[in-house]
Amino acid sequence: MPLISVNGLGKVYGAEHLFAGVTFQINERDRIGLVGPNGAGKSTLLKLLAGYEEPDEGTILVARGTRIGYLSQTLDLQPQRTLREELLTVFDYLRSWEQELQALANAIASASERGDIRQREQLLQRYAELQLRFEHAGGYTYEQRVQQVLDGLGFSRELHDMPIAQLSGGQQRRAALARLLLQEPDVLLLDEPTNHLDLEALEWLEDYLQEWKGALVVVEHDRYFLDKIVSRILELAFGRVEEYPGNYSKYLQLRAERFERRLQEYEEQQEFIQRTEEFIRRYKAGQRSRQARGREKLLSRLERLNRPQEFQELHFDLKPSVESGRVVLSTQGLVVGYRQPGREPRVLVHMPDLEIIRGERIGLLGPNGAGKTSLLRTLIGQLPPLRGKVVLGHNVHVGYYSQTHEDLDPSRTVLDEIREVAALSEESARALLARFLFEGDDVFKTIGSLSGGERSRVVLAKLTLQGPNFLVLDEPTNHLDLPSRQFLEEVLATFSGTLLFVSHDRYFIDRLASKVWVIGEGRLHSYEGNYSDYRQHLQRERGRLLAHERQEENARAASQEAARPETALAEVGTDHAGAGRRPGRERRSRRVGQPRLRSLTEVEQEIEQREQRARALEEALNEAAGRGDVAELQRLTSDYEATRAELEQLLAEWEQLAASQSQMEASR
Repeated sequence: MPLISVNGLGKVYGAEHLFAGVTFQINERDRIGLVGPNGAGKSTLLKLLAGYEEPDEGTILVARGTRIGYLSQTLDLQPQRTLREELLTVFDYLRSWEQELQALANAIASASERGDIRQREQLLQRYAELQLRFEHAGGYTYEQRVQQVLDGLGFSRELHDMPIAQLSGGQQRRAALARLLLQEPDVLLLDEPTNHLDLEALEWLEDYLQEWKGALVVVEHDRYFLDKIVSRILELAFGRVEEYPGNYSKYLQLRAERFERRLQEYEEQQEFIQRTEEFIRRYKAGQRSRQARGREKLLSRLERLNRPQEFQELHFDLKPSVESGRVVLSTQGLVVGYRQPGREPRVLVHMPDLEIIRGERIGLLGPNGAGKTSLLRTLIGQLPPLRGKVVLGHNVHVGYYSQTHEDLDPSRTVLDEIREVAALSEESARALLARFLFEGDDVFKTIGSLSGGERSRVVLAKLTLQGPNFLVLDEPTNHLDLPSRQFLEEVLATFSGTLLFVSHDRYFIDRLASKVWVIGEGRLHSYEGNYSDYRQHLQRERGRLLAHERQEENARAASQEAARPETALAEVGTDHAGAGRRPGRERRSRRVGQPRLRSLTEVEQEIEQREQRARALEEALNEAAGRGDVAELQRLTSDYEATRAELEQLLAEWEQLAASQSQMEASR
């Protein structure tokens, strides 16, 4: 039985029919990607599925007991709560059970002291039942799950106790995503979940969703994400939905094949209609009039095919007006950051002395807040360096794309904004804007009234008029729909100038980058190749590091083994000063020395041991509750809490070691 059945769904806004006749089902474990051009109604369809809006036509049937979780573009977080408190509200029922269990334990102890055997038995039965429900619902692991999701989505420890109101918009959106994942609904509806995620958090989310046990419907513009996560595509376009099996790449192939087939069928039918109409005109009044009338009747009954519709596409190119010198940009002792009145400057990035050579294509990567935008703005002269200098080469003309579109004037019309760049007639400006999908009265819209995607297209239109030979692009694919992203990728692939860009779109980086700059731990490191090459490099480095750790462990084990006979002889020698020592005392004393940093493998083994002990204690708690052994319950609870505390310390140690390892990798 499907979890959700959609039948003949339609939505009308004013006089506009957004979509109609939409029919599909969402089954258990479905992985659905909802795609289509901007403005087609994808977010509206998710709101209808979530019950946030009502359809104008058709029905949505939800199976009894199905829980639906929805990540919207608007958030409903409580600003006064801290980040951790907000996420823990998901488990309020577990926390109330936890308090009730503690109260029951106290009541059981009190009844035992009074000798009230009947009440003690009743309380023990209630305790055993509740404790079993608590365990099965994840009562002993919910705090660990909260920590896992916070870490995975890139929240540093200092943010955990920060009020929601003090988090940035991007951080609040990640918090809403974290809360939704912890709720574990049966159907997960995600509207652009990868917005504001850096690459590390993005890859964590992909891994997390691959293990998701419920159904999933996602609106997403990241092609890599769709290819990895979804197994079925719903395309919402031209007011209707069409289904395609497979991931996004398979959808592109099948859609092209389906379009060609329909186009051929349409053209063949048009040829048939023309031939038949010609026959009717020629013979309707002649000897073959009966045949002509028969064909006319046949033609009147023919179900006419519509010409298959194509997505509107951008149509432009980027050509440098002049060629730059060989060295486009160089840095000397550059330190990037910003100055704060009355405080020490905030250092973001230490740059090695680098040169960008004409024709290079550099993708700039790094976690959120690492300083990628500040670095770009420093390189083009918008932000002064804290130290060092940047030198632009001969004949370098910079074209800058800001992810915030800050260079657009919100009070101007689209037409006026374009004509500020070049002295174009209205007719010429309109012709240019039509290539960026601004037609008719669209050109008279103010910049402030445009969507993010429309503003992106205005910035791209201005860049084509400027004729830069050095493009510096900060998240140029943000707000663009999938067809527009692919077209921009094609344009930049043929750009003959130099390219430096920030992007979280891994297909985009793979297609365009010949070199990757990575910011980590406040320093920039350069790698040859694209994103996939960089990931392979990291995997090789991790492999070498693990092999080195294993060699060190084997060497230590061999050294300890070799030392044992000598140590044993020393322990049983005739030195009277050693008489009466306990076996092993000498060995232990010889091991005392400088503390060494443990390896990740050692800490991971100890974490596994503590987790095994925690599970064993959980089983023992169940058995003690079943027997009604209050003293044993109290002792085991104390042991369990101590084990959990040790596990938290080990996890913190593991994080420090992992961070140190990443720093070592980055410095090589």
